Amino acid sequence: MSRRPRPGPHDPEEGWDTPTEEDVAELLGEDGLVALPLGGPIPGDEEAADPDADDHLPPRPVPEVGSPEWQADTADLAAVEAELATRWPETKLEPSLDRITELMGVLGDPQHAYPVVHVAGTNGKTSVTRMIDALLRALHQRTGRTTSPHLQSVTERIALDGEPITPRLFADTYHEIRPYLELVDERSEAAGGPRMSYFEVLTGMAFAAFADAPVDVAVVETGMGGTWDATNVVRPAVAVVTPVGLDHTDYLGADLAEIAGEKAGIIQPGPEDDLLPRDPVAVIGRQEPEAMEVLLRRAVEVGAVVARLGSEFDVVDRRLAVGGQQITLRGLGGEYPDVFLPLFGAHQAENAATALAAVEAYFGAGPDRALDPERVRAGFAAVDSPGRLERLSSSPTVLVDAAHNGHGGRALAEAVTSEFDFKRLVAVVAMLDGKDADAFLAALEPVVEDVVVTRAASPRAMDLDDLARIAEERFTAQRVHVVDALPDAVSAALDLVGVPDPTADDDVSGVGVLVTGSVVTAGAARDLFGKDAQ
Repeated sequence: MSRRPRPGPHDPEEGWDTPTEEDVAELLGEDGLVALPLGGPIPGDEEAADPDADDHLPPRPVPEVGSPEWQADTADLAAVEAELATRWPETKLEPSLDRITELMGVLGDPQHAYPVVHVAGTNGKTSVTRMIDALLRALHQRTGRTTSPHLQSVTERIALDGEPITPRLFADTYHEIRPYLELVDERSEAAGGPRMSYFEVLTGMAFAAFADAPVDVAVVETGMGGTWDATNVVRPAVAVVTPVGLDHTDYLGADLAEIAGEKAGIIQPGPEDDLLPRDPVAVIGRQEPEAMEVLLRRAVEVGAVVARLGSEFDVVDRRLAVGGQQITLRGLGGEYPDVFLPLFGAHQAENAATALAAVEAYFGAGPDRALDPERVRAGFAAVDSPGRLERLSSSPTVLVDAAHNGHGGRALAEAVTSEFDFKRLVAVVAMLDGKDADAFLAALEPVVEDVVVTRAASPRAMDLDDLARIAEERFTAQRVHVVDALPDAVSAALDLVGVPDPTADDDVSGVGVLVTGSVVTAGAARDLFGKDAQ
């Protein structure tokens, strides 16, 4: 059985080689580390893929909705979800890679069958993951993508060539690995440990599905942390850390430095058994100083080359555009002007810069060795990130965003202010227990007139009375409205902005509703407005 060494310890200050102050100062200074090793083909070189070739995996048949095949697939998926629901939830973490490592070993280590771009962080990591996926596909790569949590369907978590796998493939993948899951469960329980968790099983399924496809490259988003995250059995070609904020403090740490130490665990040494060894690359998004220092210390300790937003790469310019924004990015290989990004907000422009740098690093781009700018533009133009300041309706404007902490709330408020011109905006907020509702609502208060608080459709939903009390402390009681269920809360918000019937032809310009507070809330809103899972 193949077993890989456990990554760095849970506490970033214990067990790691300690970089000198000069090492860290070099990275914190203006000069930094700019050059990246050239270790892969740049699209446009002679060895690049044929631009007319089919870079996508063969399409899998999707039965017609309502057909007997569709009903059977849907029933099988529901049965698999019911089995998965008996396992530890994603919110429960035991700091060990033993179970997922053992599963990978008995499956033949499928996670090593393809190169990986590994993405961690507190905010923006799903958007960055989806952007990296879109860029790689535009550059002739067959991709696997795993993200979490899902908005509407569990099948969203495992994507091939940018599309969620079918219910049939999801169920088949589970059935194929179930005997091995049971084997690992038995061994873990015999040793006094738990069965494999929900997230561990889904991670194993994703890695197996990617190997079976097969894919050219996988883009893997961590779950809750980094060091002990089940995805951290990969050996990433590029590690990406998006902005680190305060979230999951009960598991990841009480301050930014501790949380950054957990996220830093995905920055790993280069594998020693590669025929053509490459220095590992760490691409780091915008960070608070205390988080950046921890990440840089980890990069120095493992010998990773570092590229940072605002130093080695950046957003040069951004302008509002119909349906998104027009941006100019400075990447590791040069400048990429006139890039249309169909997402809103300065934070999404920075996410785009981070994704571009990650893809450049994957291909070995460096100064004066850029990616094909037309394919970069095509990749970004094809990006979608459901539930991230997504417009669900235009008459009136109804937006949905999965922000759920103070950092995400501030980015959301800034984007709403800069990208839209609302005369009256009402927020519908439903949050999960354990989240910093006060920080989130404080960020929203200056940009919304009223708030309708409601209960998230989750066993982990924050108590509605508690959420209402926190909202009243921030907004005053006159601006807070309490409604039990999300559909009724959205209707109440439409009434508050003066749109009793959203299908009417009345002039509704300048008013809007923002549904936010959690991924669960965003997914339920998409369901409510008839949006398909993506």
